Amino acid sequence: MRIKKLQILSFCVILTLFFSCQGVGDTRVIKLGHGLGVTHPVHEAMLFLAKKVEEKSGGKMVVKIYPNQQLGSERELVELLQIGSLGMTKVSSAALEGFAPTMQVFGMPYLFRDDAHQLSVLQGEIGKKLLLDPQKYLLRGLCYYDSGKRSFYTKDKPVETPADLAGLKIRVMESNTASNMVKSLGGSPTPVSYGELYTALQQGIVDGAENNAPSLYTSKHYEVCKFYSIDEHTALPDVMIVSTKVWESLNEQEQQWLQESADESATYEYKIWAEATEESLNELRKAGVTITYPDKEPFREAVESMYSDLKVQQPEIYKIVEEIRAVK
Repeated sequence: MRIKKLQILSFCVILTLFFSCQGVGDTRVIKLGHGLGVTHPVHEAMLFLAKKVEEKSGGKMVVKIYPNQQLGSERELVELLQIGSLGMTKVSSAALEGFAPTMQVFGMPYLFRDDAHQLSVLQGEIGKKLLLDPQKYLLRGLCYYDSGKRSFYTKDKPVETPADLAGLKIRVMESNTASNMVKSLGGSPTPVSYGELYTALQQGIVDGAENNAPSLYTSKHYEVCKFYSIDEHTALPDVMIVSTKVWESLNEQEQQWLQESADESATYEYKIWAEATEESLNELRKAGVTITYPDKEPFREAVESMYSDLKVQQPEIYKIVEEIRAVK
């Protein structure tokens, strides 16, 4: 059934796009689909990537971007990359764990000591290895984008302690790690597509969600959720990935253009992300959102059992946790 669904979805996209990486005259075009809005800073980074590709190639190579889930949900886009019907996408590392298990390490709560620690991990050998791990699943990581830290936003009351999550349906991505985290904190995890979340909040399908400040602001979820509790439980990077089928169709020069452009777009994205976070928090306050900073220690204690379980159930992932914690 799943294979049939993929075949139908692939056929529809191919009819629309013809090919994920096609030549138009002397120009190679790579299709990049994602689920974010055009005002999101990560979308701006992708525009920067496309600009750099065109500049470096002298117009011989073009990245064409399709935002706002035009080509499908995050999971559907990754599946399209696997079968070669789409060239590139931006995906949260949480959603990617369903395709590349080692990526789930990033979803472990309070994994990084601070921003500098996270950056050292992502730019070091551990980060580089994890980018290439998905190749066995027909996906290749090009770079990481900063996606800030995720915190809870809710409709009716702030989340000051884990006890405040009791009885609340909290939207999570399609990630077992995210679901286990919300359960550990006492909430009820409810997977909902990002594109359907606004309506789900309006209709009471979920009572809240968890995300970073720019996403809360650009999605306009703050129109429904008036409480933002900055507990910063996870620091999940976004990952720019390319279909291995598309990557292998590129010659060495084209691969270099694409990789260099992705790396430069990541540097640019880290800069504008910091600016977007500050601006978003200011705009959220102006819009009447109550922003609180609860004590993180009760949240850390509530999720500590996840590490004990990981050590027993998935020792290979726990080993990566230990390697990350050892990074100075």
